[in-house]
Amino acid sequence: MTTRRQILAGATALGATGLPTLSHAQTATPRRGGTLRMSVDQAVGKLNPLLTRVNPEYLVAELLYSGLTRLSRDMTPEPDLAERWTSSPDLLTWTFVLRPNIVFHDGSPCTSADVVASFEAMLDPATASPARQNIGPIERVAASDPRTVVFTLRAPYADMPVMLAYTNARIVPAALAKGAGLARLDREAIGTGPFRLVSYEPERQVVVQRNPSYYDPQRPYLDRVEVVIYPDSTAEGSALMSGNTDLMMLVLPTEYARLQRATGVRVLRTPSGQFCNVNFGCDVAPFNDVRVRQALAMTVDRKAMVDFVAEGYGTPGNDTPLNAAYTFFREVPAKSPDIAGARRLLAEAGHPRGLRATLIASDRPAVRTQLAVAIKEMARPAGFEIDVQTMPHATYLDQVWRKGSFYIGFYNMQPTADGIFSLLYTSNAAWNETRWNNAEFDRLVEGARTTADVARRRELYGQAQALMHRDVPSIIPVFFDLLAAQRSYVQGYELHPRGAVFRLDHVWLGDGAPRRG
Repeated sequence: MTTRRQILAGATALGATGLPTLSHAQTATPRRGGTLRMSVDQAVGKLNPLLTRVNPEYLVAELLYSGLTRLSRDMTPEPDLAERWTSSPDLLTWTFVLRPNIVFHDGSPCTSADVVASFEAMLDPATASPARQNIGPIERVAASDPRTVVFTLRAPYADMPVMLAYTNARIVPAALAKGAGLARLDREAIGTGPFRLVSYEPERQVVVQRNPSYYDPQRPYLDRVEVVIYPDSTAEGSALMSGNTDLMMLVLPTEYARLQRATGVRVLRTPSGQFCNVNFGCDVAPFNDVRVRQALAMTVDRKAMVDFVAEGYGTPGNDTPLNAAYTFFREVPAKSPDIAGARRLLAEAGHPRGLRATLIASDRPAVRTQLAVAIKEMARPAGFEIDVQTMPHATYLDQVWRKGSFYIGFYNMQPTADGIFSLLYTSNAAWNETRWNNAEFDRLVEGARTTADVARRRELYGQAQALMHRDVPSIIPVFFDLLAAQRSYVQGYELHPRGAVFRLDHVWLGDGAPRRG
């Protein structure tokens, strides 16, 4: 069994310890005004809300734009632009009624025509929006009157209101929803969200201010939000400790204990379905041989992964993207290291002398590299010689993401089982990174998606998890608790288990907050 000491020997620059704690929630009367300065760990490279890909981009899109629904902390849908919705008994038709008198930031009215145009843009392959495969089996969208939108589906879909809260399912003006208009959204923001754009510097800072025409006259409480990019996690933590920033979106496990000890800082933690994985290109050698994938999976000590990669702030994974945080999670036999078995499988696959491969990891977040190094060390005794290549995140997105055949992925929890399967693992997934393309898996997920029978859905999703557990399109060794930190005067902020939902319109500043211009 690979020990933590052995892993650290292969990664001398990595590792620290952390102390467990609980999330804190605040309850008091919200106070209006002030500027919140929030730090993030990577650039806000995409401003167009239909095309966002990473958490800092999701944050900015949520500040500037709205969807029809939004996710509460318990993963249930709540009204956003839509004040109510209904479905037909067969779940094939969904009707959403908009709030009255919604306006975009430029003062123009937001009507059902804008909603229709936005969804048509999301569903257009030319737009390349991740929403396309994640907002349900939509056949057409129509406006029956200025406030009513009707979705006609190709198949029944019980999760429709939840999935319309998807990170990319934002409403933009109809005039900008196609052609050159979409290109404008790369550099300016015209949404209906709680804040308006003031300035956009992708690599440095994004500034927004309160939208006085927001549909809820009581929110947001803040006058202004400054999203500041800190590529270095230690510098980011130090900025919070000194009071230069107020809230850290993401705290690495290696920084958590330091911040926990800091005066005036409150650390936050919540369980989640967020995970790192090892993506295999299942359509190319050597990973098109299931025995190679299974052999590598057999080398992984999942409990050690929680200790080393998550610093104890997580739970073991079992090569399916669902854990106990999901409604339709099913227990499958826990995998444990079997080095001798891995060697036998590798030999059966035609590699009796071992196998050499390069595993690529982005440098953001840093746990990707930690996972890659741990895999390298754990797999060596079974005959795998793995070279770890780390690269800047922007380079990874451009050259490796959805193109490579052996790399580390990092994903937020999705609202539903269908959400994560359809994002990553079905043959028509928005991010079909493994290219597993398993027809039986597709059939199981499609069957679960299209019935309202909860018992049947549970059975089908259970079979899908068992199939992934066996065939290993990716290794999922660990799920992360979400970690963040804030100054003690920040009120109303709670970590959302989805990982890509922030709800800063509910945040306010209490006593002791600095005055910022």
